[in-house]
Amino acid sequence: MNFRHSTTDKTEKLDNAQILAFQWETINWVQVEENVNRLQSRIAKATVQGNKNRVKRLQYLLTHSFYARAYAVKKVTSNKGKNTSGVDKKLWSTPASKMKAVLTLTDKKYKAKPLRRVYIEKKNRGKKRPLGIPTMYDRAMQTLYALALEPVAETTGDSVSFGFRRGRSAKDACEQIFCVLARKCSPTWILEGDIKGCFDNINHDWLKQNIPMDKRIMTQFLESGFIYEGELFPTNSGSPQGGAISSLYANMTLDGLEKLIQDKYHRNSKGKIENHYRAKTKVNLVRYADDFIITANTKELAEEIKELVSRFLTIRGLTLSEEKTKITHIDDGFDFLGWTFRKFKGKLIVKPSKDSIKTLIRKCSTIILKEGKAISQSNLIRRLNQMIRGWTNYHKHVVASQTFSYVNNTLYLLLQKWAKHRHRNKSSWWRLNKYWHEKDGKRWLFMSGEHILINLRRINIVRHPKLQLSRNPFLDKEYFVKRRLKLRELFAA
Repeated sequence: MNFRHSTTDKTEKLDNAQILAFQWETINWVQVEENVNRLQSRIAKATVQGNKNRVKRLQYLLTHSFYARAYAVKKVTSNKGKNTSGVDKKLWSTPASKMKAVLTLTDKKYKAKPLRRVYIEKKNRGKKRPLGIPTMYDRAMQTLYALALEPVAETTGDSVSFGFRRGRSAKDACEQIFCVLARKCSPTWILEGDIKGCFDNINHDWLKQNIPMDKRIMTQFLESGFIYEGELFPTNSGSPQGGAISSLYANMTLDGLEKLIQDKYHRNSKGKIENHYRAKTKVNLVRYADDFIITANTKELAEEIKELVSRFLTIRGLTLSEEKTKITHIDDGFDFLGWTFRKFKGKLIVKPSKDSIKTLIRKCSTIILKEGKAISQSNLIRRLNQMIRGWTNYHKHVVASQTFSYVNNTLYLLLQKWAKHRHRNKSSWWRLNKYWHEKDGKRWLFMSGEHILINLRRINIVRHPKLQLSRNPFLDKEYFVKRRLKLRELFAA
């Protein structure tokens, strides 16, 4: 909406920084969030009813409301990328600039600027992945239209999709896989699927025909191009990895995979889903973003499913990665989302994967032996705790006690080397007494003052409660609020 059409008094000019700053600082953010959530709930209800015209009208109302524009600007200026600029090198770092952005955010004559292309390293590989960084204005526009598109994506999305979705996480995907594979009668063959360059290869024509949003704005998002080393390149396919709305595009592109499997393996001749057919083939899907697994009763059936999925992806401009797509037996185990799923004598055990453990130890080793040679013990403990806390919170709902003990022993040996490097002429007993102490009856604590290194052996395993797949965060708010409180209680305990 242009400033001249806004509800702001015309006497308040945009260049008056004090007035703009005051307006931003006096916004009632509780009221803003309530209004945005109310409109999103109405969009979700209209989607359930199949009323496409009402969905379209409500989306227009949301994207042109003051509350949604303010909320979009707040999200853009409060996330991790708030200090990263696009090709125009502009940042919204002051209250006045943020309020000015709210008042000038409009779809009238909107034209997206090219992305700033950077490359980031992939985990555990020498390869790099491309990342497109939009300008702050384009990020706010993408966030604004993502607010209107998300209720539709949540309502129409696959129930077994867990990546980039509100109220869902990788732990929920882990619990779903456990439910599918834990029984004695569970499927034994697993198709591990990985899509080659998912974000970079999505067919633009398919997106424009199937994504319910303003086509002109979508075209601007998709075909903005990118600048690399001073040269402009076109974007004829894909959605930029790094855009605020790209994860929604990717999820909605892959939605329908569950229905494809149900139509082929779970329905009877009358078109109804029956447990008899599901139990016969044992075909189940679990997806997290562009990574997925599909279970099967036989290897031949898994091969058939692979061909079926390949044809499904081809229509959308995507292909399976040959090097990462595998068919494995549950007794041999497979890795998914940083965990290893494997059966031992008929019992399913889920553990942190070897790659995940190696990555953590490598990072800790770098902090202790390279970056931490000259820093104080307190700063070293603070940095290590930050990394250990995040890693253990991710893995503490699986069979991880033995892994935690192993990592704890490795950290002790690394810290011994760190102490020896600092005091080469002192005995090992002297170094132990200087850096390892006793507190509250607990011995051998690596501590300095109030800073104490986390002891991984004392971390309790807490099972993650299973998510009810049929729940919608825009329609079943009470369920998700209670679930969030329950997860916090478990985390605190």
